[in-house]
Amino acid sequence: MRFVNFSLGTDGERHLGVVLDGALVLDLVPALQSVIDVPNDLRDYIAAGPDLHRRVAQIIATTQSWPAEATRSLDEVVLHAPFRPGKLIGVGLNYVEHVEESSRSLDTDENLPTRPVLFSTPGTAVIGPDEPILHNSELTEQLDWECELAVIIGDIAKSVTEDDAMNHVFGYSIVNDISARDQRRSGQWFFSKGQDSYKPFGPMVVTADELGDPHTLQLSLTVNGEQRQNGNSRHMLFKIPQLIADITSGVTLEPGDIIATGSPQGVGAAMTPPTYLTPGDVVAATIEKIGTLSNPVKAV
Repeated sequence: MRFVNFSLGTDGERHLGVVLDGALVLDLVPALQSVIDVPNDLRDYIAAGPDLHRRVAQIIATTQSWPAEATRSLDEVVLHAPFRPGKLIGVGLNYVEHVEESSRSLDTDENLPTRPVLFSTPGTAVIGPDEPILHNSELTEQLDWECELAVIIGDIAKSVTEDDAMNHVFGYSIVNDISARDQRRSGQWFFSKGQDSYKPFGPMVVTADELGDPHTLQLSLTVNGEQRQNGNSRHMLFKIPQLIADITSGVTLEPGDIIATGSPQGVGAAMTPPTYLTPGDVVAATIEKIGTLSNPVKAV
């Protein structure tokens, strides 16, 4: 299933929807209200547990037609960030080529990490498709991009083993890990990566059963239509089970938490000369089987 958070206008009421056949959005609450109560927020839906999700999936799979008022064309709705996460945990330096380019351009260690490099960003940094990434020239002249596969946690996970880790995944999405490279403070990334609008998220959440193997996905990113990144999730240093096991050894993950699993090579800081986002640019991150997350850059 492919979940979206949509409205009928930029400032309209938000609705939890499921994309049908790639073209229609089913408004879940009115579509299912005569059969089952469904939360109107995806994070609440995930937290309600797997029994609700199985029931909803069964109803959708076996229903032949829906009332016209419960469906909309995907082209006529406005998509928003799927939800605001409780925790968004980033993974740094998780692709071999990105480790190498970062050691050249960002003064990070040239040796491959022996354990996942983790950092946290606030939920206030999250924006949705087509929302502006804010460029404040008083805070940064080095606004950079990173296309990343986002893992959505499905239930409470504490001290999880690698063998059991994937059972705690609800689905996947895209995060563009925007970074003010000149705002790293004594090596700490919170302000560099956690400012308002620095975590575009979306355009939808694809459930784990529909997406399949998350370690064979092509990731790419363009700026104004020109390719900047092109990689594959098979090149992660630490695969998703390792990440979940490592994080949950000391931090409890909850339904709707997000792990942004790292970026392939091709960031602006590593270009010759270094090239960064400026107001008027449009940056688009694409991941196979999920879609494209596009955002303009706006001066503030």
